[in-house]
Amino acid sequence: MTDGDALTLDTMFEWLEGRVPEGYKSEIVGGHIFLTPQRDTHWDITINIIEQLRARYPRKRLLSDVRMDCPGHLNGFAPDVVALGKAIGQGAEFVAEVISRETAGNDYGPKKDAYAAAGVPVYLIVDPYTGEWHLHTLPEDGKYHGSVCFGFGIEIDLARTAVGLVLKTDEFPRG
Repeated sequence: MTDGDALTLDTMFEWLEGRVPEGYKSEIVGGHIFLTPQRDTHWDITINIIEQLRARYPRKRLLSDVRMDCPGHLNGFAPDVVALGKAIGQGAEFVAEVISRETAGNDYGPKKDAYAAAGVPVYLIVDPYTGEWHLHTLPEDGKYHGSVCFGFGIEIDLARTAVGLVLKTDEFPRG
């Protein structure tokens, strides 16, 4: 890359291709590259959410660890769970991030802001270290105006959102 080349998400992800160790997830947040090891607890929660969402979403409308470009400077995320809207080309109705200790600040901060700016109606953060989930809804003007937090074991009521169902959290592992 020369001084005259503009840094883009595409060039950054092309550079990462083949360099990310197996078992790691790569994301670009605000132009910074983050590599996060994938742990069993993380995967258990992710697959639990996906399995529950299958009651309402066909498999092809559920994604995990797939690149999602978001508003802001060089934001290329790989959300743990994404549920897409019904119409072709419609964006995400739901995004869930399961906290990794090393990148928790991104999920609670810049990623939350970027998802709100993108108009993602439902953003869920699941934190196995605290045993809590944080639900963010009502995105407007680049921030979420509805937020609620409870511990594992309390159901996440998404019945009045675009998701239209209730997620059980009693089997979410800690740590």
